Amino acid sequence: MNPIKPDHYKGNRFEAIDIIEDYFPGNDFHLANAIKYILRSKKKDNFEEDIRKAIWYLRRVLEDE
Repeated sequence: MNPIKPDHYKGNRFEAIDIIEDYFPGNDFHLANAIKYILRSKKKDNFEEDIRKAIWYLRRVLEDE
């Protein structure tokens, strides 16, 4: 396993980072991280933990608005 690009980073066609960089070319950190956790959530062992992390980042977005 490649420690830089483990299997849970890969989707069917794209890696999460490719999608994030395409949609968020700036530094919209909180939205990008929420999407990262959602995209990888079913490829890792702890689905609930990743969804909770995504929710945490989304709440930060709302707090910043």
